[in-house]
Amino acid sequence: MVRKLTLAAMLEIQNPHIFLFRVSCSVDTSPAKSQKTNTISVTYLINTCGLSPEGAILASKWVELQSSERADSVLELLRNYGASQTQISKLIRSHPRLLLTDPEKTLLPELEFFSSLEISKVDLLKTLAFNPKLLEISLRNRILPTCNFLRSMLSEKNVGVVFKLKSWIFLEGHCKHLVPNIGLLRESGMPQPCISFLLTRGTRVLMVNPEKFGQLVSEVKEMGFNLEKSTSVNALCALCGKNKLVLNRSREVLKTWGWSEDDFLSAFRKYPQCMVVSEKKLMQAMDLLVNKMGWSSGMIAKYPVAFGLSFERRLIPRCSVIKVLLLKGFINENLNLSRERTEKQFLEIFVNRYLGEVPELLSVYLSREGRYPGCMI
Repeated sequence: MVRKLTLAAMLEIQNPHIFLFRVSCSVDTSPAKSQKTNTISVTYLINTCGLSPEGAILASKWVELQSSERADSVLELLRNYGASQTQISKLIRSHPRLLLTDPEKTLLPELEFFSSLEISKVDLLKTLAFNPKLLEISLRNRILPTCNFLRSMLSEKNVGVVFKLKSWIFLEGHCKHLVPNIGLLRESGMPQPCISFLLTRGTRVLMVNPEKFGQLVSEVKEMGFNLEKSTSVNALCALCGKNKLVLNRSREVLKTWGWSEDDFLSAFRKYPQCMVVSEKKLMQAMDLLVNKMGWSSGMIAKYPVAFGLSFERRLIPRCSVIKVLLLKGFINENLNLSRERTEKQFLEIFVNRYLGEVPELLSVYLSREGRYPGCMI
């Protein structure tokens, strides 16, 4: 007589990880009912949620499914919001207890609220997959109050930007760090537009411990920054956390090119964000501007915005154009490339103006790497 195998038994044969999991349960002292429930959970996490056997076994420690009814409803709701199987797997792997959430009373209100923040469903799902703990915290007690605080200072669009790029702010809330730090900035004279800019682009700075944040503000003042100007916002970001390590490394690298401490501080005051770049980029830019273009190191210190330009896409093409114009005598060597100009401004001043006399100039610029006969730098 041929014995029919159950679905669970067939799964064990096909997947030895589940078999080993059942064996480990059999020698456990926990009740048999719990062992059976965990087996059901592992099977569901693998077959329905797309987790690996190892991931399913780990996740099953946090979720015990008596049946699949509620879990099925949770997954259906996520799919209705456009979640892919990959995103669902990541969500469940990071937050397995999501399967036990009440889809109508808890999950749906949260998804509807997040969807109201002027972000696309694609961005919403990416954010949730990146930070699934957002679905763990209370909508009423944590998310909504923090969102209302942000709305008091930002446009609805920028609230969505903060949620999309700095979603961890909702996990901690606004009371512990944001409120006292923003209060200090207001007392120090920083205007609301600068605070709003910092909140949108440098949120991590405002989440620093208030005592350390006070020291950071004092340091920015001592370096000569006016908190009423937007450059102070960039300075705060540049002096915070890992950025400060990069900044200190930039100081040492530029000293090897002849910069004094005053040169560095002067450059930092003008364009703080341009000084927080990799050592490789600094070396490439200085080699190009000093060794190949012939400009003095001291002149670059006066116009450090060059460090903020993309080396391949902007700095090399611009230098290539300038080199051609220098060779043909249309401009003199005192001209500097490091002044802050938009692409439109640069094209108008240095390319379009000379196309009649140097028709190849546009090709030099568009080559993006200066690979044009006679203009290599």
